[in-house]
Amino acid sequence: MAEKLSDRGVKALPSPASGNRIVYDTEVKGFGVRVTASGAKAFVLNYRIAGRERRYTIGSFPDWNTATAREEAKNLKKRVDRDEDPQAERDARRAAPNVAELVRQFKEDYLPRKRPSTVQQYTLLLDNIVVPRLGSRKVEDVRHSDIDAIHRELSKRTPTQANRVVAVLSKLFNWAVKHELRPDNPARGIERNGENKRARYLSPQEIAFLLDALTCHPEQASANAIRLLMLTGSRRTEVLAATWSMFDLSSGVWVKPSAHTKQKKEHRAPLSAPTLALLTAMKTEADRKAAKDPESASDFLFPSPKGEGPQAELKHSWASLTRRATVAMWAAAPESAPGRVVAELLAAGQRDAAAKGHDPATAPIPTYAEVVKLAAAQKVKLPPGLTDVRVHDLRHTFASILVSAGASLPLIGALLGHTQAATTQRYAHLFDDPLRAAAERVGAIVGGASGGPGAEVISLKRGA
Repeated sequence: MAEKLSDRGVKALPSPASGNRIVYDTEVKGFGVRVTASGAKAFVLNYRIAGRERRYTIGSFPDWNTATAREEAKNLKKRVDRDEDPQAERDARRAAPNVAELVRQFKEDYLPRKRPSTVQQYTLLLDNIVVPRLGSRKVEDVRHSDIDAIHRELSKRTPTQANRVVAVLSKLFNWAVKHELRPDNPARGIERNGENKRARYLSPQEIAFLLDALTCHPEQASANAIRLLMLTGSRRTEVLAATWSMFDLSSGVWVKPSAHTKQKKEHRAPLSAPTLALLTAMKTEADRKAAKDPESASDFLFPSPKGEGPQAELKHSWASLTRRATVAMWAAAPESAPGRVVAELLAAGQRDAAAKGHDPATAPIPTYAEVVKLAAAQKVKLPPGLTDVRVHDLRHTFASILVSAGASLPLIGALLGHTQAATTQRYAHLFDDPLRAAAERVGAIVGGASGGPGAEVISLKRGA
């Protein structure tokens, strides 16, 4: 059945008793309107390509009027004449993955080859930021402006995290390009926020108070992990994932396999006498527990208390330790404003203990929360103490101690497992004081500074 289609004619077409029927246009071959039993009407185009009959739905009536649909049919036929297949392209687009599907594939294929900390960070950013914002978008439809908008939005609150999200998106879309899901990476060229490399080194006094807090910590497995971090300068992930099979305690070497190091290369780390003493004590205790309960035996130095695998994190223990060490450090300086707050709380605790018939000396040191609360009430501004120290700062502190001991940058890099000299160069400024002291010694001898204005100046003769 064919007739020259018009809006009036299409509107008047009756519905079939069942199924659907197509009324074709006499002006454009293959162009017609499909009418269903429910009364729905849509313009279609039948065409043949590569020996196959295809039907393309242009759009529904009256959303599309007849004249516009006819022009669209003409354009589609021109594409078919160029050996293009509009319906195949539409099918491919419908089958194309959206960003949520891309993320799922990326997590299954790419992330398992990465370090646990990388997997954790990527998963957090992808699940909480990327998928909620872009998940429903087709991978091929994501534009540079979409990524830039996310970066600008996050930069208002968390500029560093905004940079991390762009870095993760760049990896994600590089993976998409590799698997021919799109031709380019829309995350390239995003202008990142400036980041200041944080440099925090513990002073000898801070180290002493932290060690005291470690002694009192109720969870000694985490305390030992932190002691090992302090003694070796290793990364948190390296320590927590360490197994006894990596250690040769007789020769004093820790062989970190490439899968556990950031630089993806095996790293042989020599162990100091205190480190060996700590590991030996830990091994003895682990063997004792295994003999008592064989099911508790584990090759991990720090097995997870929740089941198989290693302990996952230290953040709760670290927060507790740094707060306790901070309060103890303030208590040791009673003349300071924080020290006076601690002293007032400690005195109150001692009075309470005496009232209950206990020795006042047994009164516990105030908690960090108690000190913060009283300081706020008295409008005393508290310095951060050790609460601004991160676990990773123990690695920086390890390097600073090596510098003060006269170690060279290449030696420090070797101990830290750096493969690039530029990575260790961040510690170069720590050499300023030793270099200045050495220069002063030379100046004292050559310039006579050690003897005052009347000191004898040694004449340096040519050829001497």
